[in-house]
Amino acid sequence: MQGATIFAYCERGMSPAFWAEPLNAITNAAFVAAGIAGAVMIARQTPAERSAWSIFFALNFVAIGIGSFLFHTVPNPTTGAADTIPIGIFMLTYLIFALRRFAGAGVLLTASMIALFVGAMALSGEVQCYGGRVGFGLAVPEGARAACLNGGLAYGPAVVALVLIAGTLAIRRHRAAALVFAAAVTFAVSLTFRTLDPTLCADFTLFGYRLGTHFLWHLLNATTLWLLLLASIRYSRQSGKGTAQRIEIIPPRPAALRGRR
Repeated sequence: MQGATIFAYCERGMSPAFWAEPLNAITNAAFVAAGIAGAVMIARQTPAERSAWSIFFALNFVAIGIGSFLFHTVPNPTTGAADTIPIGIFMLTYLIFALRRFAGAGVLLTASMIALFVGAMALSGEVQCYGGRVGFGLAVPEGARAACLNGGLAYGPAVVALVLIAGTLAIRRHRAAALVFAAAVTFAVSLTFRTLDPTLCADFTLFGYRLGTHFLWHLLNATTLWLLLLASIRYSRQSGKGTAQRIEIIPPRPAALRGRR
Protein backbone atom coordinates (compact mmCIF):
# COMPACT_ATOMS: atom_id res chain seq x y z
CA MET A 1 0.00 0.00 0.00
CA GLN A 2 2.31 2.70 -1.29
CA GLY A 3 1.68 6.40 -1.70
CA ALA A 4 1.40 9.64 0.21
CA THR A 5 -0.94 9.83 3.18
CA ILE A 6 -4.29 11.41 2.35
CA PHE A 7 -5.70 13.76 4.98
CA ALA A 8 -9.34 13.96 3.96
CA TYR A 9 -11.49 13.82 7.09
CA CYS A 10 -11.93 15.76 10.30
CA GLU A 11 -11.25 12.90 12.68
CA ARG A 12 -7.78 12.22 11.24
CA GLY A 13 -6.64 15.81 11.26
CA MET A 14 -3.02 15.75 10.10
CA SER A 15 -1.98 12.57 11.90
CA PRO A 16 -0.60 9.69 9.78
CA ALA A 17 -1.18 7.17 12.60
CA PHE A 18 -3.03 3.91 11.86
CA TRP A 19 -5.74 4.58 14.47
CA ALA A 20 -6.05 8.32 13.85
CA GLU A 21 -9.66 7.72 12.67
CA PRO A 22 -11.04 5.16 15.15
CA LEU A 23 -14.72 6.00 14.61
CA ASN A 24 -14.37 6.23 10.84
CA ALA A 25 -12.56 2.89 10.84
CA ILE A 26 -14.70 0.90 13.27
CA THR A 27 -18.06 2.00 11.82
CA ASN A 28 -17.18 0.12 8.63
CA ALA A 29 -18.21 -2.96 10.55
CA ALA A 30 -21.79 -1.86 9.77
CA PHE A 31 -21.27 -2.74 6.10
CA VAL A 32 -19.94 -6.19 7.00
CA ALA A 33 -22.82 -6.71 9.42
CA ALA A 34 -25.33 -5.78 6.70
CA GLY A 35 -23.71 -8.28 4.34
CA ILE A 36 -23.73 -11.06 6.94
CA ALA A 37 -27.35 -10.35 7.91
CA GLY A 38 -28.29 -10.49 4.24
CA ALA A 39 -26.42 -13.77 3.81
CA VAL A 40 -28.36 -15.27 6.72
CA MET A 41 -31.67 -14.22 5.15
CA ILE A 42 -30.63 -15.63 1.80
CA ALA A 43 -29.55 -18.92 3.40
CA ARG A 44 -33.04 -19.29 4.89
CA GLN A 45 -34.67 -18.98 1.49
CA THR A 46 -35.51 -21.95 -0.67
CA PRO A 47 -33.34 -22.49 -3.78
CA ALA A 48 -36.21 -21.21 -5.92
CA GLU A 49 -36.43 -17.99 -3.90
CA ARG A 50 -32.72 -17.18 -3.90
CA SER A 51 -31.32 -14.64 -6.32
CA ALA A 52 -27.71 -14.52 -7.51
CA TRP A 53 -28.04 -10.73 -7.41
CA SER A 54 -28.75 -10.72 -3.68
CA ILE A 55 -25.83 -13.05 -2.99
CA PHE A 56 -23.53 -10.76 -4.97
CA PHE A 57 -24.76 -7.65 -3.13
CA ALA A 58 -24.17 -9.27 0.28
CA LEU A 59 -20.60 -10.16 -0.70
CA ASN A 60 -20.10 -6.68 -2.14
CA PHE A 61 -21.06 -5.12 1.22
CA VAL A 62 -18.22 -7.01 2.91
CA ALA A 63 -15.80 -5.72 0.26
CA ILE A 64 -17.05 -2.16 0.82
CA GLY A 65 -16.50 -2.46 4.57
CA ILE A 66 -12.99 -3.87 4.19
CA GLY A 67 -11.95 -1.33 1.56
CA SER A 68 -13.23 1.61 3.59
CA PHE A 69 -11.54 0.28 6.75
CA LEU A 70 -8.21 0.13 4.90
CA PHE A 71 -8.60 3.70 3.66
CA HIS A 72 -9.46 5.08 7.10
CA THR A 73 -6.47 3.38 8.71
CA VAL A 74 -3.84 3.65 5.96
CA PRO A 75 -5.16 6.45 3.73
CA ASN A 76 -3.27 6.57 0.44
CA PRO A 77 -4.15 6.32 -3.27
CA THR A 78 -4.06 2.51 -3.25
CA THR A 79 -6.44 2.11 -0.31
CA GLY A 80 -8.48 4.95 -1.75
CA ALA A 81 -9.11 2.75 -4.79
CA ALA A 82 -9.99 -0.16 -2.50
CA ASP A 83 -12.52 2.15 -0.85
CA THR A 84 -14.21 3.59 -3.95
CA ILE A 85 -14.15 0.71 -6.46
CA PRO A 86 -16.51 -1.64 -4.51
CA ILE A 87 -18.91 1.29 -4.00
CA GLY A 88 -18.87 2.06 -7.71
CA ILE A 89 -19.47 -1.58 -8.54
CA PHE A 90 -22.47 -1.67 -6.22
CA MET A 91 -24.04 1.48 -7.69
CA LEU A 92 -23.75 0.18 -11.25
CA THR A 93 -24.86 -3.39 -10.55
CA TYR A 94 -27.80 -2.37 -8.38
CA LEU A 95 -28.98 0.07 -11.03
CA ILE A 96 -28.85 -2.71 -13.61
CA PHE A 97 -30.68 -5.03 -11.21
CA ALA A 98 -33.40 -2.49 -10.40
CA LEU A 99 -33.98 -1.63 -14.05
CA ARG A 100 -34.07 -5.24 -15.21
CA ARG A 101 -35.73 -7.04 -12.29
CA PHE A 102 -37.92 -4.37 -10.73
CA ALA A 103 -38.81 -2.09 -13.63
CA GLY A 104 -38.71 -4.79 -16.31
CA ALA A 105 -36.59 -2.60 -18.63
CA GLY A 106 -35.13 -4.07 -21.79
CA VAL A 107 -31.43 -4.41 -22.55
CA LEU A 108 -31.26 -1.27 -24.73
CA LEU A 109 -33.04 0.95 -22.19
CA THR A 110 -30.91 -0.43 -19.36
CA ALA A 111 -27.69 0.21 -21.30
CA SER A 112 -28.84 3.76 -22.07
CA MET A 113 -29.64 4.47 -18.42
CA ILE A 114 -26.28 3.09 -17.30
CA ALA A 115 -24.46 5.27 -19.84
CA LEU A 116 -26.44 8.31 -18.67
CA PHE A 117 -25.67 7.54 -15.02
CA VAL A 118 -21.94 7.06 -15.64
CA GLY A 119 -21.85 10.27 -17.67
CA ALA A 120 -23.62 12.20 -14.91
CA MET A 121 -21.18 10.85 -12.32
CA ALA A 122 -18.21 11.84 -14.48
CA LEU A 123 -19.56 15.33 -15.12
CA SER A 124 -20.39 15.95 -11.46
CA GLY A 125 -16.83 15.03 -10.59
CA GLU A 126 -15.51 17.64 -13.01
CA VAL A 127 -17.46 20.59 -11.58
CA GLN A 128 -15.07 23.26 -10.35
CA CYS A 129 -15.52 24.57 -6.84
CA TYR A 130 -14.22 27.32 -4.58
CA GLY A 131 -13.08 25.77 -1.32
CA GLY A 132 -15.66 23.00 -1.64
CA ARG A 133 -18.53 25.28 -2.71
CA VAL A 134 -19.94 24.83 -6.19
CA GLY A 135 -18.54 27.40 -8.62
CA PHE A 136 -21.61 27.39 -10.89
CA GLY A 137 -19.55 26.79 -14.00
CA LEU A 138 -17.13 29.66 -13.38
CA ALA A 139 -13.42 29.15 -13.89
CA VAL A 140 -11.89 28.46 -10.49
CA PRO A 141 -8.20 29.27 -9.94
CA GLU A 142 -6.22 26.09 -9.35
CA GLY A 143 -5.09 27.17 -5.91
CA ALA A 144 -8.68 27.76 -4.79
CA ARG A 145 -10.10 24.46 -6.04
CA ALA A 146 -11.40 21.81 -3.68
CA ALA A 147 -13.68 18.79 -3.87
CA CYS A 148 -17.22 20.08 -4.35
CA LEU A 149 -19.31 19.74 -1.19
CA ASN A 150 -16.40 17.77 0.30
CA GLY A 151 -16.68 15.31 -2.59
CA GLY A 152 -20.40 14.83 -2.03
CA LEU A 153 -21.44 16.33 -5.35
CA ALA A 154 -20.14 13.23 -7.13
CA TYR A 155 -22.82 11.18 -5.34
CA GLY A 156 -25.65 13.46 -6.47
CA PRO A 157 -26.55 11.28 -9.49
CA ALA A 158 -26.94 8.28 -7.16
CA VAL A 159 -29.51 10.16 -5.05
CA VAL A 160 -31.41 11.20 -8.19
CA ALA A 161 -31.31 7.64 -9.55
CA LEU A 162 -32.75 6.21 -6.32
CA VAL A 163 -35.57 8.77 -6.27
CA LEU A 164 -36.44 8.10 -9.93
CA ILE A 165 -36.39 4.33 -9.42
CA ALA A 166 -38.58 4.62 -6.32
CA GLY A 167 -41.03 6.86 -8.18
CA THR A 168 -41.18 4.51 -11.15
CA LEU A 169 -41.80 1.52 -8.90
CA ALA A 170 -44.50 3.41 -6.98
CA ILE A 171 -46.30 4.22 -10.23
CA ARG A 172 -46.09 0.56 -11.21
CA ARG A 173 -47.33 -0.41 -7.74
CA HIS A 174 -44.25 -2.53 -7.14
CA ARG A 175 -43.79 -3.76 -3.58
CA ALA A 176 -40.12 -2.72 -3.50
CA ALA A 177 -41.01 0.99 -3.98
CA ALA A 178 -41.23 1.77 -0.25
CA LEU A 179 -37.84 0.22 0.55
CA VAL A 180 -36.11 1.97 -2.36
CA PHE A 181 -37.67 5.31 -1.37
CA ALA A 182 -36.57 4.81 2.24
CA ALA A 183 -33.07 4.07 0.95
CA ALA A 184 -33.11 7.29 -1.13
CA VAL A 185 -34.09 9.41 1.89
CA THR A 186 -31.52 7.72 4.14
CA PHE A 187 -28.79 8.22 1.54
CA ALA A 188 -29.65 11.91 1.15
CA VAL A 189 -29.29 12.40 4.92
CA SER A 190 -26.09 10.38 4.88
CA LEU A 191 -24.65 12.52 2.10
CA THR A 192 -25.47 15.64 4.12
CA PHE A 193 -23.37 14.39 7.04
CA ARG A 194 -20.50 13.54 4.67
CA THR A 195 -20.61 17.05 3.25
CA LEU A 196 -20.68 18.71 6.68
CA ASP A 197 -17.66 16.81 8.06
CA PRO A 198 -15.10 19.63 7.58
CA THR A 199 -17.62 22.38 8.35
CA LEU A 200 -18.61 20.96 11.75
CA CYS A 201 -15.14 19.67 12.57
CA ALA A 202 -14.44 22.21 15.31
CA ASP A 203 -17.91 21.88 16.85
CA PHE A 204 -18.63 18.14 16.65
CA THR A 205 -16.39 17.02 19.50
CA LEU A 206 -16.48 14.75 22.54
CA PHE A 207 -14.27 15.53 25.58
CA GLY A 208 -12.13 17.67 23.32
CA TYR A 209 -11.73 14.94 20.68
CA ARG A 210 -12.77 15.97 17.16
CA LEU A 211 -15.30 13.41 15.92
CA GLY A 212 -16.41 14.95 12.67
CA THR A 213 -19.53 13.55 10.99
CA HIS A 214 -18.03 11.10 8.51
CA PHE A 215 -18.73 8.10 10.76
CA LEU A 216 -22.45 8.90 10.40
CA TRP A 217 -21.99 8.61 6.64
CA HIS A 218 -20.82 5.05 7.22
CA LEU A 219 -23.67 4.09 9.53
CA LEU A 220 -26.37 5.64 7.35
CA ASN A 221 -24.83 4.28 4.16
CA ALA A 222 -24.84 0.78 5.64
CA THR A 223 -28.53 1.33 6.42
CA THR A 224 -29.12 2.48 2.83
CA LEU A 225 -27.44 -0.59 1.41
CA TRP A 226 -29.31 -2.86 3.81
CA LEU A 227 -32.66 -1.44 2.66
CA LEU A 228 -31.71 -2.01 -0.98
CA LEU A 229 -30.48 -5.52 -0.22
CA LEU A 230 -33.71 -6.26 1.63
CA ALA A 231 -35.66 -5.15 -1.43
CA SER A 232 -33.65 -7.48 -3.64
CA ILE A 233 -34.05 -10.44 -1.26
CA ARG A 234 -37.80 -10.00 -0.87
CA TYR A 235 -38.86 -8.87 -4.33
CA SER A 236 -36.23 -9.92 -6.88
CA ARG A 237 -38.75 -12.35 -8.38
CA GLN A 238 -41.41 -9.66 -8.89
CA SER A 239 -41.39 -7.41 -11.94
CA GLY A 240 -43.86 -5.44 -13.98
CA LYS A 241 -46.93 -3.56 -12.84
CA GLY A 242 -48.70 -4.56 -9.68
CA THR A 243 -48.66 -7.97 -8.08
CA ALA A 244 -49.49 -11.08 -9.97
CA GLN A 245 -52.89 -12.44 -9.06
CA ARG A 246 -53.75 -16.08 -8.93
CA ILE A 247 -56.40 -17.02 -11.47
CA GLU A 248 -58.19 -20.31 -11.12
CA ILE A 249 -59.65 -21.84 -14.24
CA ILE A 250 -62.66 -24.03 -13.41
CA PRO A 251 -63.66 -26.41 -16.21
CA PRO A 252 -67.35 -26.44 -17.19
CA ARG A 253 -69.49 -29.05 -15.48
CA PRO A 254 -70.82 -31.87 -17.58
CA ALA A 255 -74.39 -31.35 -18.85
CA ALA A 256 -75.64 -34.30 -16.83
CA LEU A 257 -74.47 -32.64 -13.60
CA ARG A 258 -75.80 -29.17 -14.31
CA GLY A 259 -78.45 -28.06 -11.91
CA ARG A 260 -77.30 -30.50 -9.24
CA ARG A 261 -76.06 -29.17 -5.94
